[in-house]
Amino acid sequence: MRGTHVTLAVIGAGLRGTGYARRALTTGRARVVAVAEPDEERRARFAAEHDIPSENVFADWRELLGRDRIADAAIISTQDRMHVEPAVRSAELGYHLLLEKPMAPTEEEAVRISEAAERNGVLLAVCHVMRYTRYTEALKDLLDKGRIGEIMNIQHLEQVGWWHQAHSFVRGHWSNEAESASMLLAKACHDLDWMVYIKGSLPQRVSSFGNLVHFRPEKQPEGAAGNCLDCPVEASCPYSAKRIYLDCLGDPVKEWWPLSAVTDDHTEQGVLAALRDGPYGRCVYDSGNDVVDSQVVDMEFGDGTTASFTMTAFAALEHRKTRIFGTHGSIEGDGVQLRVHDFVTDTYSTIMTETGADASAAEGHGGGDDALLDAFVDAVRTGDPAMIRSSGNESLATHRVVWAAEHARRTRTVTTLFPPDSAFPGKKM
Repeated sequence: MRGTHVTLAVIGAGLRGTGYARRALTTGRARVVAVAEPDEERRARFAAEHDIPSENVFADWRELLGRDRIADAAIISTQDRMHVEPAVRSAELGYHLLLEKPMAPTEEEAVRISEAAERNGVLLAVCHVMRYTRYTEALKDLLDKGRIGEIMNIQHLEQVGWWHQAHSFVRGHWSNEAESASMLLAKACHDLDWMVYIKGSLPQRVSSFGNLVHFRPEKQPEGAAGNCLDCPVEASCPYSAKRIYLDCLGDPVKEWWPLSAVTDDHTEQGVLAALRDGPYGRCVYDSGNDVVDSQVVDMEFGDGTTASFTMTAFAALEHRKTRIFGTHGSIEGDGVQLRVHDFVTDTYSTIMTETGADASAAEGHGGGDDALLDAFVDAVRTGDPAMIRSSGNESLATHRVVWAAEHARRTRTVTTLFPPDSAFPGKKM
């Protein structure tokens, strides 16, 4: 270790990299000493916030990683398809890795990252932040203590949010699979990872159905224009870019996200200019997007038990909703509280988990972002990998569930993935 602080190099100073860096700064647990970011304005702002010396400020990650190691760990928060090369090179230089999810768009690339970390003896934590919330901790504790007996079935719902779908997956960076990843990998790898974590084993068979149903040219309202600023039906459209982004002004949380992805000029004039000239003003029915807006995944485990996952754009952006059915009881959770039904006494009890009500990235995913960063820094400081709940091997295994589900969806088949009774890496047997 170098000095009394864990030192960090941030590769990609967008919303995710900035958020983790600010947590380190706020808590004093770690110190950011280097940054690589291609956007000049964002790079300068980040460097000033963390008082990074000019010799450690880089426009390209290759410049940073072309030198000897200058920090204890690297945060890899580039776009999805730009993870593998900086992650592998960082591992080769001896940096411990905090890697934004998904690990990579393909299994081959994800394996390269995981193997590089193992080969070079560095810690690898993947940002499956749902594992780190107080809600998840409370739920896992109930299940591990056998409160509802053996888990027989899990039902899990992700409400992406109508405006979040429009922002990120129709108009935004994750709208096109060839440029980013499938919807299931880019957004819902969190959820399948979390379900496996809760169950404690990997599925044996997977099936899936999903399509791009609504955000298509043929669904465009009659008379609609290609840009919301010109559209005569904009006022009655749920996906109006004017309404979504102008309503962010004056709200620090919404200005941080989603507005900062659109423009750094947080004035009405600045927002309107960005909507005119950039992708975020486009009609959602004419945006060239191709990722699904609805999907279901069914899983069968080696012990014969089952789980189902539903992802939908057409709901409010809220915490995930989960029902877990066991042999001695059931649990219903909404991301904040857990309602437990005990079959023996036929009584119900409610557990408040002290998780924040806001599930968005702007609020740190219910505290998961902060808890993940803290755990990673503590693991680096102590050298204890047990502090990381989302290691490279575990995350690679649950990514394989996602790829299997996508294969099943595209081929309309049931995909056999793992042998019966497979336990995910790290499970205490």
